Amino acid sequence: MTVDYLMRSLMFVPAHNERLMESAARIDADVLLLDIEDSVQPVINKQIARDNIIRYINEGRFKGRPIFPRVNDRESGQLLKDVYQLTIEGVTGFMYPKSKKGEDIYFFDKLLETIEFEKGIPVGTFKIIALIETASAVMNIQEICAACPNRLVAVAFGCEDFITDLGGKHDAKGQSIFTPRAMIAMGARANGIIPIDTVHIKVHDLEDLERNLILAKKLGYEGMLVLNPKEIPLVHQYFSPSEDEIAWAKDMLKLSEEAVKLGKGVAVKDNKFIGPPMVKMANNILKRASLSQK
Repeated sequence: MTVDYLMRSLMFVPAHNERLMESAARIDADVLLLDIEDSVQPVINKQIARDNIIRYINEGRFKGRPIFPRVNDRESGQLLKDVYQLTIEGVTGFMYPKSKKGEDIYFFDKLLETIEFEKGIPVGTFKIIALIETASAVMNIQEICAACPNRLVAVAFGCEDFITDLGGKHDAKGQSIFTPRAMIAMGARANGIIPIDTVHIKVHDLEDLERNLILAKKLGYEGMLVLNPKEIPLVHQYFSPSEDEIAWAKDMLKLSEEAVKLGKGVAVKDNKFIGPPMVKMANNILKRASLSQK
């Protein structure tokens, strides 16, 4: 599913925390994940979080920003309150946690559909980002990505919960999460869904962040979950097309157009064929570059 906004940086903000909500209104993250789930404790704070989200949106503090509150899971007893209160204008969609299989996304899709219908909101208005944070979710990534093609816009990897569920251990080189990272990116791309990489837990180690961004881009990720505003400039740098990439894309399209005019199926540059896959990649680069300049 295509979107008309960037998803390079998706920043978690505990919505019950007034100071962090104030800060979120000023930061440059592409998407705000206003959290009502894990970072909002004790339970009494969850209603404070909902009220804060509604107030900040009504005051226009997040105007023009994609807003995806992270709701509580379906077994929490809080999900219906989250969704019913926050299906309002100004909310783009919801991050759905603990998605273990396609059935979970189908359930959440139908819950949103029911509320949209009851409130007189066009069905499909609110989008979904599925959080992949268990071993079963990784194994079921294909069915999760295919469960709701008209509403699911992205899947995001939650490495901390995944490692806990796996009974594994973090290592300095990221070997323990390499396979799920690759599987999630492939499953998403196979279904036209945007893959979002896991948080970088060493928030003050920007050199390690850069190493992870290089790998994430190679694996096909389009963005990253962010915990600290200081990570955003580097995240945007790596998930925005570079000048060299833009120049390459323009060159590819020019050569392809020339080949079409000459009645040739493909063009050749530097002894390499320029066919449909490269043309598609070039168009994607230029689209992302255009969004980055808005």
